[in-house]
Amino acid sequence: MEKRQYHREMAQIIAGIPEGTVPKLLLHSCCGPCSTAVLEQLTPYFEIVLFYYNPNIAPESEYDRRLETQKQLLGQLAHPYPVTLVAPPYDDAPFWEAVKGVEDTPEMGERCEKCIAQRMRESLSAAIKYKCDFFTTTLSVSPHKNAPYINACGEALAAGQTVKYLPSDFKKRGGYARSVALSAEYGLYRQDYCGCPMSLREAEERRAARESQSKST
Repeated sequence: MEKRQYHREMAQIIAGIPEGTVPKLLLHSCCGPCSTAVLEQLTPYFEIVLFYYNPNIAPESEYDRRLETQKQLLGQLAHPYPVTLVAPPYDDAPFWEAVKGVEDTPEMGERCEKCIAQRMRESLSAAIKYKCDFFTTTLSVSPHKNAPYINACGEALAAGQTVKYLPSDFKKRGGYARSVALSAEYGLYRQDYCGCPMSLREAEERRAARESQSKST
């Protein structure tokens, strides 16, 4: 089976937008740095509800720091159509409920899939609430995230709904590198772990290993 080119599918949908119309898109954002290049691609075509919803992030101070970084980006970013930030209060209970029983599975495994699916479900609910035409997520800009899984999840959720899922693989065509460059240009805080306590622990282990190696050389 031929591998799907999600970034091309997205381009075709955008090309099919009737002239003179501006659809409304709910964009789930995992963080400010990941949303940089994504917003750059999408703001010329959509009115955007930017949905910062990430109950996986720990501790709460990190959640708040990433939210402030998201606000910092929006304060600097030029966009032709409205971009409205929606950020629910911090509540990590939905994350723990979603990953119950698979907490100790490896990064990029079942735990991550359940976390992604939970955030995608909430994104669809928000897209319906805010009367959006489409919804999608910034998650696929990361080289550490499984774009086929993300897109399959979004498409399954959108089946039978009035809100359509916008297929995407934002890391393609230099999207990830562009997000890194834009983060530096805007002076954004860029975290070194995905968000959950397990990924934080793994990041701390990597830091300790690097420090140990540097001391031994």
